[in-house]
Formats: sequence, structure tokens, C-alpha cells
Amino acid sequence: MDRESSDDEEDRRHLIHQNDTIPKSPRPSTFQIDEDDHHQFKSPRHSIQANNVRNLIFNKRYLLAITLPLLIIFIYFTADFKSLFRTKFSSDSVQDDAVASNMMRESELRALYLLKQQQSGLLDLWNRTSMRNLNSTSTSSNSIHDLRSALIDQISLNKKIQQALLSSHQFGNLLDSDEHNITDSILACGKVDQKLSERRTIEWKPKQDKYLFAICTSGQMSNHLICLEKHMFFAAVLNRVLIIPSSKVDYEFSRVLDIDHINKCLGKEVVITFEEFAERKKNHMHIDKVLCYFSLPQPCYVDDEHVKKLKAIGVSMSDPKTVWTEDVKKPTDRTKQEVIEKFSTNDDVLTIGDVFFADVEKEWVMQPGGPIAHMCQTLIEPSRVILLTAQRFIQTFLGEKFVALHFRRHGFLKFCNAKNPSCFFPIPQAAECITRLVERANIPVIYLSTDAAESETGLLQSLVTSNGKTVPLITRPPRNSAEKWDALLYRKKLDGDPQVEAMLDKTISALSGVFIGAPGSTFTEDIIRLRRGWGTASVCDEYLCEGEVPNFIAGDE
Repeated sequence: MDRESSDDEEDRRHLIHQNDTIPKSPRPSTFQIDEDDHHQFKSPRHSIQANNVRNLIFNKRYLLAITLPLLIIFIYFTADFKSLFRTKFSSDSVQDDAVASNMMRESELRALYLLKQQQSGLLDLWNRTSMRNLNSTSTSSNSIHDLRSALIDQISLNKKIQQALLSSHQFGNLLDSDEHNITDSILACGKVDQKLSERRTIEWKPKQDKYLFAICTSGQMSNHLICLEKHMFFAAVLNRVLIIPSSKVDYEFSRVLDIDHINKCLGKEVVITFEEFAERKKNHMHIDKVLCYFSLPQPCYVDDEHVKKLKAIGVSMSDPKTVWTEDVKKPTDRTKQEVIEKFSTNDDVLTIGDVFFADVEKEWVMQPGGPIAHMCQTLIEPSRVILLTAQRFIQTFLGEKFVALHFRRHGFLKFCNAKNPSCFFPIPQAAECITRLVERANIPVIYLSTDAAESETGLLQSLVTSNGKTVPLITRPPRNSAEKWDALLYRKKLDGDPQVEAMLDKTISALSGVFIGAPGSTFTEDIIRLRRGWGTASVCDEYLCEGEVPNFIAGDE
């Protein structure tokens, strides 16, 4: 019994010694899975397997560190990230792509349409600048103006094409380059420099008691105003006071013109009314000398009816005398010296008949401000009442920037078709021309001065558009006591007078930013005269569809 106890105790000591001398295991790896708590002892074979596992894990980590960057680089260069992250369930993205695609298609179709327009315009320009035309020695300033206008139209069209192509792309201010700034400056509708300081003038120094009796019989009021302007030049050349015709044989000029304005501009008396002439002559009004400027179709271009009217107001005259052969249908260019030689006389009262068609020093007479030295912008201009009324209308309905359009239609079809080429345009063609100028000027408001029927103006209004919006055609409304812009006319008893209303239309048009005139109309020519004198003429001013011919012309009767 003692022996067994002694053996057990010895065995226990040996076991404790072995435990103390067994090496401690290394610290387990993070990736090592521990055994259960009751497995406290590992055999040497188990330790070798653990080391192999740790080496294998290390090798895998090393391999992963090498291959992962290579994989990322491969994906970067080969993968379509848009398709990678796009989801077929994203309806918003699909809709946005469809809208963008439609916008691009529309802009490209628009650009193709504009390119076709530009091609047509350039071909027309090429035809007008053929070698035959360029070699001609008679190239006029009008043809040069037409060429410049055509070039500007093509530059404008080219810019529209670029904008149409870029409209569906996010290019920011790509068009704001120096080149396009130059294009914008060319296309801008700036004012024309009339160079008034370089104007050629003549001093008007009338002799005392020497008069030129004005006679104007051709056409309407605008023709008579041009006739008066030419009479003023003749009076200045011949050193005579000009007598304005009586309202009993001509228009009542005092209702539309400021006669005193002319005298104030020259600082002396150079024009008088017929009533003032009658007062000075004590009702003994006789025209001492009748030297006719025109001989055909009749002397002085004065018919018997007009002579009877003059006699009815107490004016007698000597027999007419023609100084040369001159036809109103084929007037000859005349000089100042020729006028002095043929029409100088010592007689007190002289008349030379109607001179509306006279061509005397044409460029001199038609220059801005006129041919006579004076201290104003123009000599023949609307009365102060009409000018103020026009300004009040503009402030009420139009504002500073507007396009004025003289759209003559009544009686113009036959008149224009007698010309070659015709100047009467179908309304759809006219609307295209107006739209182009409105877009170029970037002024989407039009003042319409017209004698056209409502059926024509209504169609024109529906066709004139810019950037998808209708451009309003504004006319003077009927009198309304609630509106005060025309109160001055009412107080001065000038309302309802067709000549006053015509002059009011001219004045409003003359104050516009851009003017579109009716070719062949003296109404238009009088507006152009005022614009040049007042300094309101624009480089964009033009006749309706200038440089074009009507796309359809009716036959003769």
C-alpha cells in the first residue's frame, strides 16, 4: 500500500517536470482558428500543419497584392462605365437621352435647312457679281449697297447655322470668340454716319422784292413736298424768296409744316406764305415771267385746270416760255450753272412750273440735310405739334427700339408691275423678308404704316414671327378720349385731317430704329430724307425685299 502511494507521488513529480520543460507555442496568427478549450496540448505534427497553413495564407495575400492592381487597370481601360452604372430600370435617364437625341436631330435638320438657304443666297450673289458685272464701268453706289446687304444676309445666316448646330450641345459661350464679336459688330444695326460736316452747301441770299412762285401739281402730298424742296434750291441759286402755294390750289402746308422753322434755320426771311405775298402786293398778284423748266408733255407741266385755280384767287401770269426741250418722262441731268444761265431775270416774280421730276445737281440736292447752308438738321420737317404727338405715341405703344414698315398696297399692284422688275411682293414672300430683318436687328416690334386692306395685314401679321413668337404689327388706333397721346392734335383741331395723319405716320417711321420702305414710293423717300437729316438712319434700313424679285407676277391687262 505504501509502495503504491510512493509510486504515484513519483509519477506525479515526473509529469510536472515534463510540463514545465515543454516549449510555449508561438502566438496564434490572426487567421488561425483556435482549438476547443479542452484541447490544451498540440502534437508536433499538428504544429507542422499549422506552419504550412500560415505560409499558404501569406502566399495568397502576396499574390492578391500583385493581381488586384492589374485587375483594376484592366477594368479601367476596357469597361464602359456609363453602361456599367446604367440601370435599365432608370426611366428618367432614358427619357433624358431621348429628349437630347430629339433636340440634336431637330437642330441638325434646322441647320440643313439654313445651309440650303445659304447655298441659294450665295448662288444668287455669285450671279450678281459675275465677271460681266464686275468689269462694267457703270457700277453705282446702289449696286455696291446691294452687294454689301447680300453679304450681311449670308453672314447672319451662317451664324444662325452655327447656333443651330450647337444648340443641343453643352458648349457654353463657344461663339463668344473674337471672330464672332466681329460678326456681331457687322450685323449690328448701328446708325449711319452722314458726315454732315462734309456737306456741300449753297448760301441762300435772296434779293429784296425778288420772288419765285412755287407751282406743284404732281401726285400726292409727298410729291409736293419734294417739289417744294427742289424749288428751295432753285430759289437759293437764283437769289429769290420762295412763295409757298395757296391752300386753295394746293395742300394746306401750314397744317403739316413749320414755315417759320425754315426762316429761323437760315436766320433771315427766305420763304413766305401766299397770304403774306398777297398782303405785300396789295392784291395785285401778277407773275411777271413764266420760264418753263419742262416743255413736255406740256409747258411748265401745268394744266389748264391749275391755271384756272390761280386766276380764281387773283393770280395772273404772262405767257409761258420754254427755255429748253425737257420731258418729264426722260429728265436730263442739269447743273447749277445751266439753271443760272436759263432762268436768271430782273423781273420781280418768276415761276418755272412744276419741278418734281427735275434732275439738277441730284447728288447735291439729295444729300443729308439738303443742299442749302442752314443751322438745323433739316429745313422741311413736320410741325412741332406733329413731332410731339409722334413722340408721345412712341412712348405709349412702341418704346425706344422698334422697326417701322411702310407697306404700300393700294394702287401699287399696277404701278409696280409696270416696272422691271416689279416691286409688288406676295404677302408670304414679304413676311419672310420682314422676318429676316427683324431677326437681324433683334427688335421684335413693328410699327406698320399702310393703306392695305385688313385681309392683307391680317395675313401678314400671322406670318411674321421670330424665335417662334409672333411679332406684333402696331398701327395707330382710332381716337379714344381715354388715351392722351394725341391730345395736342385734338386741341389744335388737326385730328381727322388725312394729310396730318400721313405726316404723323412719316414722323413715327422717321424716329424708328430700323426702317423698311416701299420701293418706288415718294412717301418712303420722304421718310428716308427725314431719317438722314435727323441722324436716325440705320445701316439696316432697306426697301422691302431689297435685291429680290416677286416670286409670282401677274400678266398684263
